[in-house]
Amino acid sequence: MPQCGRVKPLFLVLAVQILLGLTLVTLVVTDNVPFVSDDDGGAAAAVPTPKLNRFDGQAAMRSVRRQVALGPRPAGSAASRRLARRIRGALPRGRFQAVPGGLRNVIGVVPGRDRTRKVVVGAHYDTKDLPGFVGANDGASGTAVLTGIARSLKPGRIRPTVVFIAFDGEESPRGAPDEDFERRGLRGSKVAAPRHADAEAMVLLDFVGERNLRIPREQRSDPGLWRKLRAAARRAGVGRVFPNATSGGVLDDHVPFQREGVRAIDLIDFEFACFHRRCDDLRHISPRSMDAVGETVLELLATL
Repeated sequence: MPQCGRVKPLFLVLAVQILLGLTLVTLVVTDNVPFVSDDDGGAAAAVPTPKLNRFDGQAAMRSVRRQVALGPRPAGSAASRRLARRIRGALPRGRFQAVPGGLRNVIGVVPGRDRTRKVVVGAHYDTKDLPGFVGANDGASGTAVLTGIARSLKPGRIRPTVVFIAFDGEESPRGAPDEDFERRGLRGSKVAAPRHADAEAMVLLDFVGERNLRIPREQRSDPGLWRKLRAAARRAGVGRVFPNATSGGVLDDHVPFQREGVRAIDLIDFEFACFHRRCDDLRHISPRSMDAVGETVLELLATL
């Protein structure tokens, strides 16, 4: 009898352990594990995992880390020029394009099946010239997604040729007042836009890396092209990252292209709380967010 009395509790313990194990498996499968941080810090759960698997969000995160490790990267600085050389190596057929003031854009090309058609994908790689500002989101995230998309595309897989441009000098120089930004900023895109005025579309990647990412249509962005982007996001399984909403207009690197008559959209979450603040660091960056944006843009390019 004493032995039987011991067996019953053992059965109960085993049953509880099995039940807990099955519960944990269910939570993991449904991505609802409580109090557990994944490699994203757990804060990006509001950003769905894409259904497609062409873009590497973890590689984009590594790129952001490498950029931030260089420290502040204002246009023309030694750190910025070092980064430009890395970007040139990362982009297919990478080359420099001179920009006044000793700056340089970095350009890559992936040929499409129809060489008469062209689409531009861009991002700026310089950071605001502020002490200690490393621009993990404002600069590094867009550059990481840009190079990741370029690596994911194979020549001839989509119809238009895609020109990738990493813009230098998007930020205005130190000391320039905000009201003078349009004249003194956007230096790289002002050079690139006239040379690609024949592009049928332009997609700009700016603040695309923060956790819990939501990107409404920036008011200046072309409505028709934005609808195609949202449709692409839904097919990729990340539709809620691009809500059916509109935010205020932003002066950004897509504007010079629009002035050349190119349909352009700006992927930017301008509600980012650390805009031009030193807190724009790795703590706020999510590989899942960059994965969602990368898969969406790849799906958009495949339908143009």
